Amino acid sequence: MKIIIAGAGEVGFHLAKLLSYESQDITLIDSQKESLAYADNHLDIRVLKGDATSIEVLRDAQVQDSDLVIAVTSSETTNLTLCMLAKQLGCKRTIARISNTEFIKHKDLLRFSDLGIDELISPEALAATEIQLLLNKSAFNDTYEFEEGELIMVGVSLIKSAPFVGKMVKEAANIFPELHFMPIALQRTGTQYTVIPRGDTLFKEGDQVYFITVKEGVDELYKLTGKKKAEIKNVMILGGSKVGYKTARDLCANKFNVKLIEKNKEKAFDLADELPNALIINGDGRNVELLEEESLESMDAFIAVTGNSETNIMSCLVAKSKHIKKTIALVENMDYFQLSHSIGIDTLINKKLLAANNIFRHIRKGEVVALMRLNNLNAELLEFIVKRNSKVTGSIIRDLDFPKAATIGGVVRDGVGHIALGGFKIKEGDRVVVCCLPSEIPKIERMFL
Repeated sequence: MKIIIAGAGEVGFHLAKLLSYESQDITLIDSQKESLAYADNHLDIRVLKGDATSIEVLRDAQVQDSDLVIAVTSSETTNLTLCMLAKQLGCKRTIARISNTEFIKHKDLLRFSDLGIDELISPEALAATEIQLLLNKSAFNDTYEFEEGELIMVGVSLIKSAPFVGKMVKEAANIFPELHFMPIALQRTGTQYTVIPRGDTLFKEGDQVYFITVKEGVDELYKLTGKKKAEIKNVMILGGSKVGYKTARDLCANKFNVKLIEKNKEKAFDLADELPNALIINGDGRNVELLEEESLESMDAFIAVTGNSETNIMSCLVAKSKHIKKTIALVENMDYFQLSHSIGIDTLINKKLLAANNIFRHIRKGEVVALMRLNNLNAELLEFIVKRNSKVTGSIIRDLDFPKAATIGGVVRDGVGHIALGGFKIKEGDRVVVCCLPSEIPKIERMFL
């Protein structure tokens, strides 16, 4: 695919980096020479200095022959304008990054597609949604829902007392035959090696394991991974950023008790006006005494979403020392993901990764309707719609020539989630969730074309 990315900031650079690894034809546009220099020296892509809304610059980028334009500059107006221009100049598909989430809420009413904007994404809104999902399934450190929760992906670190530990996948399946879930990926503790589990894969203490389950399987997973389902009601948020505001607003709407700490006095007063159901505290959240004064130890969850990754991590460690059930830190540095479990923080989230997951499904072949890249794992989770002429249509799963580094986690059929075992027959219209290593993606895509 020929892809143009406008904006060489964190999201734009991260996308360019991921796509360049897949040998996509990438052009990165930015008005700042310094922003492009690092990308030019480290990635196999074309960089172009200039205003992304300039028609001459877009023609130089060969927009008329492009398959996709991704506008992720820091300016919402620039992104929307660019997508409109790109579509008029011949681009097949456009995606705009926005900060005003009202646009997403009312996108059908406003008919953005008629203006030339095919998709809207808000990294801040994605982060706020991710936080709420994590709080709803508090014992797990990663989660994602397909088809409004008909299939659910959860990630968990196995503790010594978990009944799975010391058993192979096929042994666990025989001991617990009524289970409603499937292991789809795991990473051994202390390694960066991702395993797609097979029947003879052994579960070990400390493994970070990802499962696909249906709604009734979530409670089973709590029991069998040795985790306790903790009720989350009282939440403290550090940082009145866009993510902090959206998270507080959404949690208040769902009847959580929310305290939000914001260092900037003027911003704190504005937040107090906008969030009447939350308690807004003006103070420095790095001050342990302040946290203690505000009854940190009585909180069920602590969420740190300031603009500083180190502040977020350190404050979460303070919260964990007070035996808070759930800690979530927003980080910008992808390298920190490898440290999260070893240093004791439950979950790290990254806006770049969330935005990339959301955008990647538009790059995949076949009817990919959802995609996510698992945190700190070299694996991807894709949801395909099965077409009439797909190679998998009418096939029983065990008879498919499916790569060993891939597995089918589940199927949504007629709006109902199913854990698909070897004897399951795939039909036209099924939504199939596949987990695979990046090397196998082209083969998987061909099977669903």
